[in-house]
Amino acid sequence: MQELDFNKYASYSKPGPRYTSYPTAVEFNPSFQEADLLEAFKRADQNIPLSLYFHLPFCKSACYFCACSVIYTNSQSKKERYIGYLAKELELLKSHLDTQRSVVQLHFGGGTPTFYNAAQLERIIQKIKETFHNFSKEAELSCEIDPRHFSLEQMQVLKKHGFNRLSFGVQDFDPQVQVAINRLQSVDLVHEKVQIARDFGINSINFDLIYGLPLQTIKSFEKTLLEVLKLNPDRLAVFNYAHVPWVKHTMKIDPKTLPSPQEKLALLQFLIGFLKGHGYEMIGMDHFAKKDNELYLALQNKQLRRNFQGYTTKKFSQTIGVGVTSIGEGQDYYTQNFKDLKRYEQALDSGHLPVERGIRLSTEDRLRKEVIMHLMNNLELDFSSIEKAFDIDFKTHFKDALNALKPYEQEGLVVINEGGLTTSPTGAMLVRNLAMVFDAYLGAQSGAQRFSQTL
Repeated sequence: MQELDFNKYASYSKPGPRYTSYPTAVEFNPSFQEADLLEAFKRADQNIPLSLYFHLPFCKSACYFCACSVIYTNSQSKKERYIGYLAKELELLKSHLDTQRSVVQLHFGGGTPTFYNAAQLERIIQKIKETFHNFSKEAELSCEIDPRHFSLEQMQVLKKHGFNRLSFGVQDFDPQVQVAINRLQSVDLVHEKVQIARDFGINSINFDLIYGLPLQTIKSFEKTLLEVLKLNPDRLAVFNYAHVPWVKHTMKIDPKTLPSPQEKLALLQFLIGFLKGHGYEMIGMDHFAKKDNELYLALQNKQLRRNFQGYTTKKFSQTIGVGVTSIGEGQDYYTQNFKDLKRYEQALDSGHLPVERGIRLSTEDRLRKEVIMHLMNNLELDFSSIEKAFDIDFKTHFKDALNALKPYEQEGLVVINEGGLTTSPTGAMLVRNLAMVFDAYLGAQSGAQRFSQTL
């Protein structure tokens, strides 16, 4: 990778979306309600398979880096009550949705899914399988794992029900960093819990890491990466820490301890080179995989996709979000459940799906979604394939966006020719910035505190 002028490239840092969706979640609005979702279910292509996302929101304590929708509790009764409401939501979905359709993905996110004990996980999975009967033989069943809350008994339940991919929250192994983010877990603990998964034949293991954490340096992060290599995950998700305390009040991190944009770029450049030197290739903007991993193979074939669960090798599927704050996705809509637990429960008690907000996509939204997602996934655009799919002339339709890319082109961050657009290796680190020029909503948005910094 070419040497970076960190001062120059740090100047590109500005608030911007992560593009787990387009339009982004800030565009979801409360005019989209249950009736709109039911209409979306009716018009959906019934031949498209389903992905299921279950939000299990409870955590024992706050991790200061986390911006997820989480409820902190030690109460067993709260967890039991929530299982009952998941069952209610599944019953309602069964009355409005063809649950015989093929299921190609099931993901447990949170919160801390493994904060539920083995018996509770068994009941949740049983109810899911009583509702959705047609799991594909190639389905990916995955669960986020907090090593501090993971046991042999839980692994037995997950294996029994066909879970085949686990994602361990590692973040950083440096003791000082762990204290600063309120997430204490030793290398030995993580090794022990990963070994449980290995013993049960789980070959697809991902680690979540974060760069840009307080007190983090290249030297300290190198030590973390060396420990990670010993544990031999086949995938890594290395996220840019987003300091958004105005969104998440539990982000009790002193901003003075955070690396500067220049230091974060140096960290990112280092980790890309380090991981590449040890057999991991960069996937999209924040994932890495070994060359024999399906993510890397999908990237080579330009078949990578991105959704709220991360990168996937599956073709487009209709995502059904279940649980408080869960997001669902169809070809022309997004929907989100209530974030407030009481309102979520009240909706279900009254016999309604707990839809708080959403959006129906226009044709222009779908076009720009395809452009942004393909760029985020594959770090390139083929103009002709988009022109054929949407009956447009790309350079005419996106004249303003291409003009906005000229400074990036002059810096060698992107190459634009007659047929398409390709990012350079360093341009890939700024792919959020590149995608932003195609976002029709950004101009109407005001206030820097809507999004995290791109660097």
